[in-house]
Amino acid sequence: MSMDLDAPMPLAAPTQVQPVTATILCADCGAPIDGMTAIDAKCYDCFKLTKDISQGIQREATLHFCRDCDRWLQRAVELGLRSPGKPRAPCPMSQEIKSQPDEDNRRLLHLDRASQIMQQGLEVTYVVAYQQCPECAKSYTANVWRASVQVRQKRTFLYLEQLILKHGAHRDTINIKEAKDGIDFFYSARNQAEKFVDFLNSVVPIRMKKSSELISQDSHTAKKSFKFTFSVELIPICKDDLVALPISLAKQAGNISPLSICYKIGTSVYLLDPSTLQTADISSPVYWRAPFGALAEAKDLVEFMVMDCELVGPTKGRWVLADVELAKATDLGSNTQTYWARTHLGGLLHAGDSVMGYMLTGTNFNNPEFEAIEQSHTYSSRIPDVIIVKKHYPNKRRNRKRNWKIKRMAKDEGELLPKKADQERMDREFEQFLQDIEGDEEFRAGVQLYKQPKKQPQPDEMSMATSDDEDDGGPQVNMDELLDDFDELTMEDEQ
Repeated sequence: MSMDLDAPMPLAAPTQVQPVTATILCADCGAPIDGMTAIDAKCYDCFKLTKDISQGIQREATLHFCRDCDRWLQRAVELGLRSPGKPRAPCPMSQEIKSQPDEDNRRLLHLDRASQIMQQGLEVTYVVAYQQCPECAKSYTANVWRASVQVRQKRTFLYLEQLILKHGAHRDTINIKEAKDGIDFFYSARNQAEKFVDFLNSVVPIRMKKSSELISQDSHTAKKSFKFTFSVELIPICKDDLVALPISLAKQAGNISPLSICYKIGTSVYLLDPSTLQTADISSPVYWRAPFGALAEAKDLVEFMVMDCELVGPTKGRWVLADVELAKATDLGSNTQTYWARTHLGGLLHAGDSVMGYMLTGTNFNNPEFEAIEQSHTYSSRIPDVIIVKKHYPNKRRNRKRNWKIKRMAKDEGELLPKKADQERMDREFEQFLQDIEGDEEFRAGVQLYKQPKKQPQPDEMSMATSDDEDDGGPQVNMDELLDDFDELTMEDEQ
């Protein structure tokens, strides 16, 4: 018998050691179980029935809810306490929140003796109680703010207010107070005020100055406490204003006509030459290097009647160039004088329509830029008689009911109560702002519109309900653009 030493020798397979188990019967139900892992000689299901691992956990608790900022209730929601329905809608009475267990917040119990893990779900009830948070309480206490932002503009800034509300930029304020020619925003920290200033700079052209005031100093630690004030000046030009640009600036801005209309205010000043459809934008740094004011404002607009409209061809987006024959609305029937103007609203106007424009013929402007235009050989012959700004709907009722609304900031008027004449002016400006929202889709895109809650008419109002809903010929807001106002919703207890 020969033996090959190079041939591989077969190896025996290793024997697997079977774990030692001891099968016993459950002491309660008699089911066979592993005696090595059983707890108290019971199966898993029977042990769950006799052992409460949630013992010691508080089943009821109180959550404090700040009505002003929702801060504490929002913190509770972040911790995993989800309330049914609408958790952030305030309720006039106390409400309960029941936290249902899920896979992430079940309580786990690790039994080291048997290497077993038990899971048990439990329901915890939280009672919501109203209490003012410290940050909101500061708004009712004097001399607690550490930084303020003073926003100033001699003209209305209703559109800026809507941008602040849309982006929630005023959320960290502890008080908002009306001041002369503007509004003051108060903050408890300097970085909050700087964040608000950065927001303003990102939406409108502004100029800011910062100052500080020492209010206290610790002689032992040399620690000082300051109050910071940020003075923000908004650009004094608004939508639909007529501006007279410095001639040098007009040449730098694409050689646009110095007499232009401001058709939009954003991060820059957007200008339009209605006679050529040429546009230009003046950035904030360029404007503040050589600031200029409005030659004429919205209150200087004059109503004209369109006698004839003839399109001349060029178009640019929604604008169509046209030659229009106009007559002053106040001269109809007593004066036959007419004026010719070139306008960008050719696609909207027909004979018999009304428009609002600026009368330049016979008007004296105490403005150095306009005087330079009149003395210029290039631009003096291009000054038109009338500059049309927008179409007018004379049949539109001023106080008509709308199916939409906008929100306003809650401001503290303090001792600065408006006079009767100022209040009437503010009402006119607000109504004009609402009409601009209806008539300009691009302008409306920056504003949040909410559905007007429907009220049941009283018996004596039934006769007026039909006439209020009639179409007055003006532009309307589509219902699809409106948002639901959740502040009007309340939670009702289930019966």
